[in-house]
Amino acid sequence: MNILIDIGHPAHVHLFKNFAKYMQNKGHNILFTCRDKEFEIYLLEHYGFKYKSFGKKYKTTIGKIFGLIKFDLMEILEAIKFKPDLFLSAGSMYAAHAAFFYRKPHFAFEDTFNMEQVNLYLPFTKTLFASKVPTGISIDKNKLYQYNGYHELAYLHPNWFKPNENVYKELGIDENQEYILIRFVSWNASHDKGQNGISNEQKEKLIDNLSKRVKVFISSEAPLPKKWQKYKLNAPAHLIHDIMAKATMFIGEGATMASECAMLGTPAIYVNSLEAETIREQEKYGLLFKYNNGIGVLNKALELLNMPNRKEHFSQKQKEMLSKKRDVTQMLIDYVNSYFKVDI
Repeated sequence: MNILIDIGHPAHVHLFKNFAKYMQNKGHNILFTCRDKEFEIYLLEHYGFKYKSFGKKYKTTIGKIFGLIKFDLMEILEAIKFKPDLFLSAGSMYAAHAAFFYRKPHFAFEDTFNMEQVNLYLPFTKTLFASKVPTGISIDKNKLYQYNGYHELAYLHPNWFKPNENVYKELGIDENQEYILIRFVSWNASHDKGQNGISNEQKEKLIDNLSKRVKVFISSEAPLPKKWQKYKLNAPAHLIHDIMAKATMFIGEGATMASECAMLGTPAIYVNSLEAETIREQEKYGLLFKYNNGIGVLNKALELLNMPNRKEHFSQKQKEMLSKKRDVTQMLIDYVNSYFKVDI
């Protein structure tokens, strides 16, 4: 089989990497397509995948409209050369449109249900994989495949992920030293419009107070001010999940990283006015704490730092969650096997 996987975010590389490796080991051909946005190309090269980059994404409204046409055409042309039997994505309109043009199935994963994007790819999608959490959105039942799990369990399930014990060396700290990972987003994504997170004043207070207690590392989509450069996370991008797994806690504005930490048993404080059902469910497991803005975040962080038996407490919460969720990579392997009626 020839399988084309289109990605639009570094997390999508992780979402499909174990499936891609498995299929390659079974003799199938995998091609990733992407736009040069953040760490996608670095990760694809690190894992040794064949890929085609279509260049930089556009940030302006007019640029995004032009990009939709441009990247659609580039995806179609690449598909003509590669001859895919299957298109895979995490909600890519480019993969969906190319699959429709080429008369091949497109399988998509969806977790945010940002309908302005969903409406652009769903009509051209054969199967939509989504977690069994309520969305309040009506989707054609013939297309929807709901599973009891999360995106992140495609790559953070214990069947596929074991933390790198050398991560402390990469961070330049002693293995007994506690550290907090803080993540700031750029607020440029379409789903970020009208939303908010931690104000600059709140960031200042948060960093100043926490850095007196533990080591602080900051990951930021936007450039950091000079005064915070000393906290910048400089470790290789492919180690981010190892860093999350060993962190004392996570505080951030990005839903993906917050959810990933929850999967790893690292307490996550998610600060964003944007709502998501998966986040609400992870709150119920006691692995994640949601705030619409920065008010109360520092107090919660200090409460967690002072919590007795913190590591054991959240490890148990993680085990409870995993006992009720599926290995998403194995689910995808089984589905593709069944759909194409091949032994993989």
